Amino acid sequence: MELSKRLAMIASLVTEGASVADIGTDHGYVPIYLVKNNIASKAIAMDINGGPLLRAKENIIKYNLENKIETRLSDGLEQLEPGETDTIIIAGMGGDLMMAILDRKKEVVKEATTLILQPQSKWPLFRRYLHHEGFKIQKEEMVFEDGKFYFIMHVMKGEEKPYSEVEEHFGRRLLESKNPILLNYLKRESQIKENILASLGEQKGDKIQNRIEEVKKEILLIREAEKAYEM
Repeated sequence: MELSKRLAMIASLVTEGASVADIGTDHGYVPIYLVKNNIASKAIAMDINGGPLLRAKENIIKYNLENKIETRLSDGLEQLEPGETDTIIIAGMGGDLMMAILDRKKEVVKEATTLILQPQSKWPLFRRYLHHEGFKIQKEEMVFEDGKFYFIMHVMKGEEKPYSEVEEHFGRRLLESKNPILLNYLKRESQIKENILASLGEQKGDKIQNRIEEVKKEILLIREAEKAYEM
C-alpha cells in the first residue's frame, strides 16, 4: 500500500511496536499500513461516519488484517477507553474540532503516551492549547502536497518553556531545524500578505485601517521567522 505524502509522514512518526487508535480513519489506510509493515502491533480504526468505516473494514479484510485492526463507529474518542492504545492519531480536521475532541475525553488522552496530530487550521491556538494542557511538541514536520501545506506534530506529555508568538505561528521545532518546507511556506505567505496590503492601501475606512495593521503585524511575524534561516 502506497500512502500519500501527508499520510506517509504521519505514519513515519509512529513508534515501532505501538498500539494505535486512528480517529477519523476514513478508508483505514494509515492503520492498515502501520500493521501491514509491522510498525504497529495492533490498531483501532475509528470514524464518526458509517460509510467511510465500512470502506475501512473492506480494506482491512482485503489485506487479511481483521485480527489486528478493529473498527469502531465513534464520535472522536468517545468509544475509546483509557489505556486501550498508547498512540492516538488525529489528522485532517480543523484545529477547533481537534481541540474539542481532545477536551471531551481527557481521561483517554491522559493515558496515551503519544499523540500524532495534524490540524488543518488554527495552528497558533492549537500549539498554545497543547502547552496549556501539559503536552510537549517533541517533533514537528511539514508536508507540501497538492498545493497545500500541512503541519504534523508528534506530541508527548511534558513541560517546556512557553512558545513565543512566532513559535506559536510557525512551530518551534520547525524553526529550530530550519525546515525547508516551512521556509517555502513563509515565502508564499509573505507574498500573499504583501498583495493583500497593496490592495487594502487603495481603500479607506476604520475597518480597512484595522485590517492593514493586522496584515502588517503578520508580515513582521513572517520576517522574524525567516531570521531563523539566517543563523
